[in-house]
Amino acid sequence: MSLPTLRIPVAREGAIFILPLAAITLILWVIWLPALAGFFSLLTLFVIYFFRDPERSIPPGEKAVLSPADGKVIKVDPCIENRFLKGPAIKVSIFMSVFNVHINRIPVAGRIIDSSYQPGKFIRANLDQASSANEQNALLMETPEGTRLLFVQIAGLIARRIVCRVGQGDAVERGQRFGMIRFGSRVDIYLPKNTRIQARLGQKVFGGQTVLGFLS
Repeated sequence: MSLPTLRIPVAREGAIFILPLAAITLILWVIWLPALAGFFSLLTLFVIYFFRDPERSIPPGEKAVLSPADGKVIKVDPCIENRFLKGPAIKVSIFMSVFNVHINRIPVAGRIIDSSYQPGKFIRANLDQASSANEQNALLMETPEGTRLLFVQIAGLIARRIVCRVGQGDAVERGQRFGMIRFGSRVDIYLPKNTRIQARLGQKVFGGQTVLGFLS
């Protein structure tokens, strides 16, 4: 009889921040510096909160495109995507504040057919120029039916580390965790022009759970 696996709902990337802060906090309490200890206690709790990684109920529907991130929809526009799709697309941009869950999830099942990391600036992620100027990591994927879509992790003003756990050739599932961006950021997703879009400007979305649209 196998025992159930206990999963701690915090991203493993948070350990290098959480453990040192927790150690400093403990030392400050032991040597009784209550003001500093209280500050570091709050800071430790906030960092744990930032790196939280809750479970999500993945909605059914192979054609339903799931949001790759938690946050607020700040753009839903037709565009021309020249780097990977090389043609018309619909761009949906999601801004993640420091208070959002920062785990990123796969929008549809398929295979990663290309990826590209681009160093860059760290301007505010809710500005349009962040899509082209900021540090970013792009993933091009293809569904079993041959539909291609692109999603791009973009670092923000105080984000300094993009984490991506998948790469070219990997098979991926809807709602699968694939990475995160630390401390405030943005994800752009480029969908086929004939996608039936459900996302709305200003909408609050949840990664792996909110449906952005339906593929044809």
